[in-house]
Amino acid sequence: MRDRFSPIFQPALSKDTSMDSVRIDKWLWAARFFKTRSIATDEVNKGHVQIAKQNIKPSREVRVGDLLTVWQAKIPRTITVKGLSAVRGPAPVAQALYEESAESISARLAVQEHRRLHAEPADALSHGRPTKRDRRDLQKGLDARWSASIDD
Repeated sequence: MRDRFSPIFQPALSKDTSMDSVRIDKWLWAARFFKTRSIATDEVNKGHVQIAKQNIKPSREVRVGDLLTVWQAKIPRTITVKGLSAVRGPAPVAQALYEESAESISARLAVQEHRRLHAEPADALSHGRPTKRDRRDLQKGLDARWSASIDD
C-alpha cells in the first residue's frame, strides 16, 4: 500500500503564471463565488453571470480586467477580474482574484440592511404545524364550546 504522501496522491496544482485566460465557470469556482464548479456552470447557464452586461456560456474565457456582474441571492455584484486561477485555494487568495466596485458594495449592504430591518412575516412563526397532541387538544376545546344538541 502506498503512503498517502507519495507523489501519486499529491494534487495537481497548477502554478503556471503565464495563464492569460481561464473558463468563467472554473474561475468563479476558484474565486469562491460558488461551492462547486457544476453550480457555477448552472448559474452561468441561467444568465446570472454576465461579462460586460452580455450573457455568456460557461466555456467563455475570462481575462484580467474583465467586468463581471454576478447575481447571488437576487443581489447583483459588479466585480473586476484582477487575477486568474484554475485551482481553488484559500479564501484570502480567492479574494485577491477580484475587486468589487464601491457602488456594488454599497448596494449589497443596503439590501442586507433592508432585509434585516424588514423581516419576512412568515419567519416570525416559531411553532410551525401543530403536533398530533396539539390537534387533539384543539379538538377537545372545540367540542366543549360547540354543541349540536337542541336541548342547550
